[in-house]
Amino acid sequence: MELFLAENISKQYANHLALDHVTVSVSQGSIYGLLGPNGAGKTTLIRIINQITAPDTGKLFLKGRKLQPSDISLIGYLPEERGLYKKMKVGEQAVYLAQLKDLPKKEAIRRLRIWFEKFDILQWWDKKVEELSKGMQQKVQFIITILHKPELLIFDEPFSGFDPINANLIKQEILKLKEEGATILFSTHNMASVEELCDHITLINKSKTLLQGEINEIKQKFKSNVFEIGFSGQVNMPLATLTPSYEIIDHKTGKNISSLKLKLNSDIKTNDLLSNLIQVGNIISFNEVIPNMNDVFIKVVEETNALN
Repeated sequence: MELFLAENISKQYANHLALDHVTVSVSQGSIYGLLGPNGAGKTTLIRIINQITAPDTGKLFLKGRKLQPSDISLIGYLPEERGLYKKMKVGEQAVYLAQLKDLPKKEAIRRLRIWFEKFDILQWWDKKVEELSKGMQQKVQFIITILHKPELLIFDEPFSGFDPINANLIKQEILKLKEEGATILFSTHNMASVEELCDHITLINKSKTLLQGEINEIKQKFKSNVFEIGFSGQVNMPLATLTPSYEIIDHKTGKNISSLKLKLNSDIKTNDLLSNLIQVGNIISFNEVIPNMNDVFIKVVEETNALN
């Protein structure tokens, strides 16, 4: 079921077209990745969804009805920029911001202490924000964003400022939020996180939608008939049996196991390849190479830029 829809959104700033008829449909209980190079239009779309700015054309829907100003209480937004008051105490500020989301003070303190303890920052409750590291500040903002249990969570570069251990902590919490029924839209340059977390993605470049869909279907679409084969023995024997129908990409000879990476022409079946190789060696592994999202991202953006 669709929870949120941004339909044909366009936005022009002076001589710069930030978004050109972009549509994003986010299913309830899913994690949706919004991808693109710097300046592609991702943050502009996020600001429009949060009603910080308005689109020139297009419509926004939440739970099947037109998005209203009052719906901001149903949305949690973690911006890429740090938005905390540096001179305020951490706990005091967190309680204040939670109350702005209609949480009673007593309940806000109760929830905050649970989260602060989970993120190992409870000892910083009475410290000023300016005393916190960049990563700690981001932890506080993450907690404030999710504290009121909004139906739609929007994270703009949520892993920015984190070391690998804390980035993994945030990933695990995002997955838990999904399990608990939250719907999540996030923008990131971290393609590994996209692979781990996302169900669907939209790739934007230069204000336009280039690619959209379910992540595994997209990866299947961009595979290029490349296979990796592991076998016992020397690599020269299998190479001698291959015809020009196979394009050799790489080959390595190890002490006990060798490997071969090659591309099949479209009219060649994998069974034909295996039949040839079985005659000259013992095959240990045979895997099709599926591109990762980083490969897909680079390929699509570079091809589009080359046309412009």
